[in-house]
Amino acid sequence: MGSSPIIMLNGFHAVKDGLTTHPDDVAGRPVLPFFRALANNKGILLSTGRTWKHQRRFSLMTLKTLGLGKRSLEYQIQEEARHLVDHFRATKGKPMNPSFALTLAVSNVICVVVFGHRFSTEDETFHQLLEAMEPIFKFGSSTTHFTQISKHQATAAPDDLQDFIYSYLAQIEKTKDQPKPAYDESNMIQSIFDLFLGGTETSSTTLYWTLLYMVLYPEVQAKVQKEIDAVVSPGQMICYEDRKNLPYTNAVIHECQRFSNIIAIGLPRLCVKDTMIRQFSIKRGTVIFPNIASALHDPKEWETPLQFNPGHFLDKDGNFTCPEAFIPFSLGQRVCWGEKWQRQKMFLFFSNLLQAFTFHLAEGQRRKHKTYLGGNFAASHFEICALLAVYRAVMT
Repeated sequence: MGSSPIIMLNGFHAVKDGLTTHPDDVAGRPVLPFFRALANNKGILLSTGRTWKHQRRFSLMTLKTLGLGKRSLEYQIQEEARHLVDHFRATKGKPMNPSFALTLAVSNVICVVVFGHRFSTEDETFHQLLEAMEPIFKFGSSTTHFTQISKHQATAAPDDLQDFIYSYLAQIEKTKDQPKPAYDESNMIQSIFDLFLGGTETSSTTLYWTLLYMVLYPEVQAKVQKEIDAVVSPGQMICYEDRKNLPYTNAVIHECQRFSNIIAIGLPRLCVKDTMIRQFSIKRGTVIFPNIASALHDPKEWETPLQFNPGHFLDKDGNFTCPEAFIPFSLGQRVCWGEKWQRQKMFLFFSNLLQAFTFHLAEGQRRKHKTYLGGNFAASHFEICALLAVYRAVMT
């Protein structure tokens, strides 16, 4: 980062004040050598300035048009949850690692929006896409997204522009005669990458943690299932609206997000003009790192910050409540673009899985909690057994 001043924001109130007091002033992204090699100031996640504003605005507008926040997209998430339940059922209670199945399910939700269709779990191209996301640079050289774009270019766009690629290609055509068009194929490719990275990796990793916590805390799992069984009829697909009648289940999901803390330090922000954070004068060009972990584990904000405790998200009457310090999606102008979407996916996948199965660690798996505490990315490899709900009474 050369000679640029660097600030680390520690503690919830420091992070909040730093990112929201003058949000426009700290909405830049430093174009670091790593970021330049990866994105070259293209797309949404790692871009800055004019590029970021155009790409983010267009992407959000398009995603809303395609169903973000609407029932149509919720139906798609429910459909993928159903496929995931079927996949787990096919294991017939035998040991399995749930990681790849979770990634497949979450990714297919993004595929419907970006490509206009879901993939079969046996589709070789789909597997290439997911494998290419594993090491981030490998994705950059992957031909999967180029293949999908070329297919769209070779066919006439439907009148309703039914996916992200058709919408972006139409925007390129619409703005191509402008002096400095903000939309081109390289920005489209990088934006697609950003949508997959932001919408797949974080959700699937967090879901992986939630299943781990359920087997580590069987009493919590049993309480979630008891609540679901009391509210939702057997075999009925759970919808997002049901969260209002499932406060403990909702609290558990949020505590899993808080406690797993998969992104400890948020991506750096760049101060694009002289500004003030609290009583401090911050110069243009300063790089700001928001310590998200320090907010999610702030002892001034959480009763038991270093313990798994769903009570953090329940009031004295057992109603769901979300503390202000819950900021896994960050804050300010560069808050996660799909926060509501992520919340939907987490709730629908988790609740439908817990309705259908009771999860246990596979025989011989270690149960040491400290093995997993404080991880910032994926939990350690583990295998579980998914037993159908009808066997709960036998197991208890």
